[in-house]
Amino acid sequence: MKSVFLGTPDFAVPSLEHMIAAGHGVVTVVTQPDRPKGRKQELIPSPVKAAALRHGIPVFQPERIRRPEAIEYLRALQPEIMIVVGYGQIIPRVVIDIAPRGIINVHASLLPELRGAAPIQWAIARGGKTTGVTTMQIDEGLDTGGILMQSETAIDPNETAVELSPRLAVDGAQLLVRTLAVVERGSLPAAPQDSSRATWAPILKKDDGRINWTRSAHEIHNHIRGLQPWPGAFTCFRGQTLHLWRSQLSGRRSDLLPGALINDSGVFVTGGDGAALEILEVQLEGRKRMPAAVFANGQRLTNEERFA
Repeated sequence: MKSVFLGTPDFAVPSLEHMIAAGHGVVTVVTQPDRPKGRKQELIPSPVKAAALRHGIPVFQPERIRRPEAIEYLRALQPEIMIVVGYGQIIPRVVIDIAPRGIINVHASLLPELRGAAPIQWAIARGGKTTGVTTMQIDEGLDTGGILMQSETAIDPNETAVELSPRLAVDGAQLLVRTLAVVERGSLPAAPQDSSRATWAPILKKDDGRINWTRSAHEIHNHIRGLQPWPGAFTCFRGQTLHLWRSQLSGRRSDLLPGALINDSGVFVTGGDGAALEILEVQLEGRKRMPAAVFANGQRLTNEERFA
């Protein structure tokens, strides 16, 4: 099928590459404009643009997909189907209607659970034990389209969002290729979502990363694992921001106040339920990431000192 692929982040790259490997005719890749990054603010192409150029596929980078010139460009391509994976803009009805077979989206959750921009992070932060990927037929709502196929996977108790994301990216790519194979042979009915079961995974804000030490140690552990790579889980230590990048449940208990530190054969911090969470990797504001034991030695931590 003659197709147009719309995507931007690393998560979308396996889907594009699996489509190419399966022989689907991707005539153009649509991605976000190059953005300035780093200290020098150099314009950096999106991961999907870099992948498209490696495969010699033309790239189109409109500032807004809903602008008339972008719509006319897509119409002129006459695609039979379009694919969206993490494009980063809402697709309007006028674009949805361009391709006779519509637009298929790869979403990183088992819809209708975790609709929204950050399903991987929220799946972990909320303590989910399983998640998955969904291919769906895009409509005008936010992740509300009919479900085509789904694939489920377990979340390891210590797995971070940074580790889970590439796994789901490959799962999503494989599911997309299976979905397209069925669509190409005929039709694939889309099952309506049960909106009464819908949950939300909103775009992350900086303050979402702040740790509330009155929560249980298990909840804080999930928070640390899930809020990656941005904004990261953080707390206040001696008036500075301290990011906590890796932790593990210890089985220890403490009578100290929530957030109190225990520097004893490791770095532990007390949760609101009295359980002690072991901190494994940290990063003080303006410094490099380091093992918590190295941080503790350098800062000369004292027992009962508290994170706030």
